[in-house]
Amino acid sequence: VQLQASGGGLVQTGGSLRLSCAASGRTFSIYVMGWFRQAPGKEREFVAAISRSGGSTDYADSVKGRFTISRDNAKNTVYLQMNSLKPEDTAVYYCAARSFDTITTMTRNYPYWGQGTQVTVSS
Repeated sequence: VQLQASGGGLVQTGGSLRLSCAASGRTFSIYVMGWFRQAPGKEREFVAAISRSGGSTDYADSVKGRFTISRDNAKNTVYLQMNSLKPEDTAVYYCAARSFDTITTMTRNYPYWGQGTQVTVSS
C-alpha cells in the first residue's frame, strides 16, 4: 500500500487543522491506520490509531480530547482532526498502516509509511 499525507501547515495556538492520508494499492479496509509525529531532535511518537472498521480508536494521552482520528474506507482515506493546537504539537506528521487488525502504538509494528506533512503551531 502507498500512503500520501497532506493537510499540514502553519496555524496559531488554539487553531485547528485536518490531516488526510490517502491510500492506494491493496484494499484499504484491511489496514489498521495510525498517525505518528516527529519533532526536531526527538523520536517518532504515536499520536492516534484506528481499527479497520473505524469502530476502535486509540490516542496518545497528550492529544486526547483534542485530536480525532477517523476513516472513510470508500475513499481510501484516514483523517486526523486536530483542534486546540499547541506549540508542542509542532512536528512532521506521518500516517502509517499495518495489516493485522489490532491497534498498536509501536512504530515498529507499522510496515507502511507515508512521506509526512509538516504541522507548525505558532505561539
